[in-house]
Amino acid sequence: MVGEKIKVLISAGPTREYIDPIRFISNPSTGKMGYLIAECAKKMGYSVILVSGPTHLKPPKKVKFIKVETAKEMQREILRHFPQVDILIMAAAVSDWRPYRKFKNKLKRKKEWNLKLIPNPDILKSVSKIKKENQIVVGFALETNQIIKNAEKKLKEKKLDLIIGNTPDFFGDGKKSDVCFIFKNGKILKYKIKKEQLPILLFKKIFKQNLIIANQIYKVRL
Repeated sequence: MVGEKIKVLISAGPTREYIDPIRFISNPSTGKMGYLIAECAKKMGYSVILVSGPTHLKPPKKVKFIKVETAKEMQREILRHFPQVDILIMAAAVSDWRPYRKFKNKLKRKKEWNLKLIPNPDILKSVSKIKKENQIVVGFALETNQIIKNAEKKLKEKKLDLIIGNTPDFFGDGKKSDVCFIFKNGKILKYKIKKEQLPILLFKKIFKQNLIIANQIYKVRL
């Protein structure tokens, strides 16, 4: 076991929930956060699996890359690989809802139309049911108000070890935004950083807070 690589599973990007063959429900996520985390983990020498929704980004080299579109497809891949990894980082912006049905043909324009939506699977909740004691699960909470309160609620409900709260200001590149790291022990750390600075900070905090044993078994590179 000595020298075995840490295995990290990362989700990234948006999901698409199709109404018909042409139209879908999605969000503005570019996927860059998850891709940056995957790149950082690989540079540290970890074994990395990246499960990504649709983006225009090129996957980091030597990373196992799995492309998905819908929330159900992402859930399937996350649950398939999660039992074999040490850390799961859910950076994807998964759609909370999907259309009740996907129409076979393109819908024609209508003056008024009601679209019925149903909840998508809660991937983090499904992960919590099979999580082992030595596994670490990190989530993100993008909120428009009461960031800490809402992030803390999500952390407890989904039995996370760490959650990172941010706002829509974190979309885009090059600008500093407010983020908060909330740990399962109640500790809260606040930062104003660029998106590109978050991955290395994330891994440092995971190990500094003793969320994972990093001694003789693993060679930790931080």
